[in-house]
Amino acid sequence: MTANKLFSFFLLLLILASCSTEDNPENNGLNKSANLKNLGTSATDLLSSERFTSMRVEMVYVTSYEPSQKTIDNLKEFLRERTNKPDGISVVTRAVSSSDKAPFKIEEIVEIEAAERLQYNAGDEIAVYVYFADGTNEGDTDTKIILGSAYRNTSIVIYGKTIESVASRYNAPDKSTIESTVLNHEFGHLFGLVNLGSPLQSEHEDGENKGHCEVSGCLMNANVQFGSDLINMVNTNAVPGLDDQCILDLQVSGGK
Repeated sequence: MTANKLFSFFLLLLILASCSTEDNPENNGLNKSANLKNLGTSATDLLSSERFTSMRVEMVYVTSYEPSQKTIDNLKEFLRERTNKPDGISVVTRAVSSSDKAPFKIEEIVEIEAAERLQYNAGDEIAVYVYFADGTNEGDTDTKIILGSAYRNTSIVIYGKTIESVASRYNAPDKSTIESTVLNHEFGHLFGLVNLGSPLQSEHEDGENKGHCEVSGCLMNANVQFGSDLINMVNTNAVPGLDDQCILDLQVSGGK
């Protein structure tokens, strides 16, 4: 798949954005380039202990869109279950001011990351950045909404306002379940699922929704991406898990 096709694809679903910076004084001595690569390129680093034995997740949120403790606990459980990080997984949270840019273009999300991100790979610890935005994606329509996007190798945005809107609908799961489902789903894309960096061990990629699993009920099913479909999928306030085929893909890349 060409870079242009990838960019168009993730603009609609996950949104791929690629850029890099070199070490310089403006970066306070940090080499940020390892965290600013294409989606899926760090799948093995995130999943295995070959290079990084621990993981630090930096959750940056706009006031009133703070992830719940249940969301954080669910993520830790998911990461412990699927990654090999013998020195542990930590989550740090921090509030930031609103950018007043909503609804967001992906380029604006990238700009916010450049201004707000503090955690980058250091030694044998890999860092992941998650931004809980106080708005929606500018590509949302009456029939399609974007709940979250994994847009670089260690970068995720969660559209907090959109998640609140979905959670307020009749018969919807509770907010933390929706939040956890979307967050775990986007981490799955960082892990290279589906066919985004972790090699397919069987043919289970959705032909109509590239980068997603065709198995109904799988965490990586495209229904997680869309609000109304997610309500139908997550109807017991339980976060979906990965199906066996996705797990096999992770294991090849060093996961479990």
